[in-house]
Amino acid sequence: MFEKEEIVCSAIAENDAKKSDAEVLAASREMGGYLPGECVRRGNIISADRTGQLSVMEKLRILTDAAKYDVACTSSGVERKGSGKGMGNTKLAGICHSFSADGRCISLLKILFTNYCIYDCKYCINRSSNDVERTAFTPDEICELTMNFYKRNYIEGLFLSSGIIKDPTYTMELIYTAIWKLRNMHRFEGYIHVKAIPGAAPEIIYRLGLLVDRMSVNLELPTGEGLRNLAPNKSRGTILKPMRQIQNGIISSKEEVALYRHASQFVPAGQSTQMIIGATPESDYQIVSVAESLYKKFALKRVFYSAFVRVNEDKMLPALPGGPPLLREHRLYQADFLLRYYGFEAGELLSEARPNFNVFLDPKCDWALRHLELFPMEVNAAPYEMLLRVPGIGVKSAQRIVKGRRLGSLQFDDLKKIGVVLKRALYFICCNGKMMYRTKIEEDYITRNLLDTDQKRPPQPDFIDGREVTFKQLSLFDDVTSAGMLPTPVQAGLLRQAGG
Repeated sequence: MFEKEEIVCSAIAENDAKKSDAEVLAASREMGGYLPGECVRRGNIISADRTGQLSVMEKLRILTDAAKYDVACTSSGVERKGSGKGMGNTKLAGICHSFSADGRCISLLKILFTNYCIYDCKYCINRSSNDVERTAFTPDEICELTMNFYKRNYIEGLFLSSGIIKDPTYTMELIYTAIWKLRNMHRFEGYIHVKAIPGAAPEIIYRLGLLVDRMSVNLELPTGEGLRNLAPNKSRGTILKPMRQIQNGIISSKEEVALYRHASQFVPAGQSTQMIIGATPESDYQIVSVAESLYKKFALKRVFYSAFVRVNEDKMLPALPGGPPLLREHRLYQADFLLRYYGFEAGELLSEARPNFNVFLDPKCDWALRHLELFPMEVNAAPYEMLLRVPGIGVKSAQRIVKGRRLGSLQFDDLKKIGVVLKRALYFICCNGKMMYRTKIEEDYITRNLLDTDQKRPPQPDFIDGREVTFKQLSLFDDVTSAGMLPTPVQAGLLRQAGG
């Protein structure tokens, strides 16, 4: 597959001193702009060492940095050398974290196959018009890196994405070659997540789906209008087509496995997608509605949200004087969990009249404050579906409440042991008809206390014989001046005039 390209690249490496940059680039363009693994392009200049080779670690530095804006997993972002006295070290390049189906946090090698790209998306650091270092791995280098990292216990799997070389199908064939060698020649059985490229031939996507655990197709932007403005080479139809193919393949695979136990599984860990938040003017309501539609229509496992980072200077991109919208991204992830695990719908969290989330309160608390007629909720009687809507009660704690109350009436001490976050839940629940403290079911009152993170409990009045006390006993340790218990100078003068 690579013989012709390697010959061309070797010729470039030998003769680049004799040729102009334009001639070198022309030779590169004849091969679709891709010189597999041999050369790195800095803007308009291709540079290489005497053999035309870059070290694998140098490629790793370039291609892990180019992959850092893909948020299908969470990068560690830290490098720490071993002291020589202990065991292990931390590498910055390429290591990220994800979560397996059983809840384990696993480390993945997160890289691009190449950062060459024929597309010119305005928000992307790897767009064709950018002056950046460019290089590409070969399939054998992908295998070498993955196996060496795995043998050293750095990683448990691979996350592989890519820019587009020549065309989507050609790029996917290169990725397929790397994954096939990894699975069949190196016998790697760890976790593999691959980005499917919209526009690639369905046959190559199907063959790749039989080798990997998860595939994802980036939606990029929430609406088709946003794509037309910022990514003119892409379209909503082209993106949704491979999503539908993967969904249908997963369904067919499950049916085959049910009939034939040893049948090959197609993308057994499901598919996911990613949306960039803040590059286009969509509201939170539009974004959450799109995510809800994707979950329902395409059975996605996860929608990832990426706060827009302005890495390019372009008049079509927002200025973002306050930096990337990280808090907005956080609120969208919270809402996403409510859609997937808590039974909420997008229309319950937001509406066209109220299109954006409250920046001060999480979406669940915000919903509860707008539906105070449902509270306080009796923990010992409320159905499971309603317990999930109480701030401070999660999926596991709601399940434990349902199981625990079969054995007897639950009290607040029991709820604390179960895992309920009482500092939020106490405003919305009661046990056997009694709230934890005397609490007003008023929106302003509860909001103030929820936002007061230092407050352990709501302020409580004192009672004597059932009557509220509005006075307090003077103590020698009180700051009586600041407490307003000494008369002001004007009051003192009036008292002296009156009493002599």
